[in-house]
Amino acid sequence: MEIVVGGRRKAKRAYGFDEVALVPGPLVIDARDVDISWMLGGRKFDIPIIAAALDGAVNPALAVTMSELGGLAVLNLDGIQARYEDAEAVLQKIADAPSEGIIHYIQDLYAAAPVQPELIKRRIRQIKDAGGVAAVSAAPHTAQKAAEAAVEAGVDFFFVQSTVGTVRFESSTISQFPVADFCKNAPVPVIVGNTVGYQATYELMEAGAAGILVGVGPGHICTSRKVLGIGVPQISATADCAAARDDFFEKNGKYIPIITDGGIRNGGDISKAIAAGADAVMLGSTIAAAAEAPAPGYSWGMATSSADLPRGTRIKVGVSGSLKDILLGPAHKDDGTMNLVGALRLAMGSLGAHNLREMQTVEMIIAPAIASEGKSLQRAQGVG
Repeated sequence: MEIVVGGRRKAKRAYGFDEVALVPGPLVIDARDVDISWMLGGRKFDIPIIAAALDGAVNPALAVTMSELGGLAVLNLDGIQARYEDAEAVLQKIADAPSEGIIHYIQDLYAAAPVQPELIKRRIRQIKDAGGVAAVSAAPHTAQKAAEAAVEAGVDFFFVQSTVGTVRFESSTISQFPVADFCKNAPVPVIVGNTVGYQATYELMEAGAAGILVGVGPGHICTSRKVLGIGVPQISATADCAAARDDFFEKNGKYIPIITDGGIRNGGDISKAIAAGADAVMLGSTIAAAAEAPAPGYSWGMATSSADLPRGTRIKVGVSGSLKDILLGPAHKDDGTMNLVGALRLAMGSLGAHNLREMQTVEMIIAPAIASEGKSLQRAQGVG
C-alpha cells in the first residue's frame, strides 16, 4: 500500500518486529518434536542461528563452540583477528577504552596494522583443527585477496558483506566487484549481503550466491540508518527478499536461503523473522554478550573503523551468560534474551509449525500494540 507523504511523493508502508504478531491456529505441537534444522551450501545445521562477523562477538574459540552447539559463527577477515597476533589483548583495549574518543581510538587501531594473509590462515586452521566449521567474512574490496588465503587454509563458507550488496555497481573510479565470477570460481559457498529488496536479492541469486543476508542498518551497533538515512524495517525487508527466493526456486529449482541480519533482540524477534520468510537469523550483540565473547561485554560494528565515514559505534552489552545458556538455556532472565532455541521451538509448537518451512506460512497480523498491551506495570518496574 502506497501512502502520499506530501505533494506527489508517495511511500510504501513497511513493518518492523514490534508492529506484527503471530497467530496460533488449531494445532499445537510438542516443542520437542519440531524440526529447526536448515541447510546452507549443502550443509545441514541443527539451529538456524549464525553469529555475526563482529570483532566483539567472534574469535576462533567462539566459532568452535558455536559449531558444537549446532550453529555457525563468522569471523571478520577485515578485523582485529586478521591484523594483530595477540588479537585478544587489542580487543580488551577496545573494551576498556573510555567512551570519549572511542571511534577515533578504534580507527587508529585498525589503521595501524594491515590485514595479514598468514593470520587469516592461522585463524581458520585454529577453527578447523578444533573441529569447527570455518566461515569468514570480508568486504567486496578485500574479498579477492582474503579469499585466496582463506581457501588455502580450508575455509568452509565465505561471506561477502557491505552496507548494501548488489550485482550492479557504477563508479568512475572504482572497479566493480565481480559477484558472479567470484561465486562461480570460489570452491566454497559464497553468501552475499546485505540487501532489503526483491530485485537485488533475485539478481544476487542469479549471480550464484549460496545465501543472502537481509538487513540494512537495523543492528544495535550499526548507525547506517542515522548516518545515511537508508534501510527498511526487518519484517518487510525479510518478506520481500523471501518472495524473491521463492520465485527463484520456482523458476530454477534451486533453493537459496535468506538470513535476517540485525535488529533481533529476543526469541520473539527470531520467531517473527522466520515467519516473515527467513531461513535463519544472524545475531551480533546478543552473541557478544556471551561469556566466551572476545571483547568482554562490548560490541561494535564492522564499519565503525571506517577512516572516512564510520557507520557503527561501540555499545556495552554486558555479559548475559555462557553461549550455551544464551542459545540453548536454561534462561536466567525473563526478557527473552536467553534460551533462544527453546523460545523458537515453543513458538513453532504453539503455532502448529512442524519445521521452518511451515513456520514461514503461519498467520501474521499487524499489531502495533503487541509490545505494550497490558504491560504497563512491567514497563514501570523495568522487568520482562
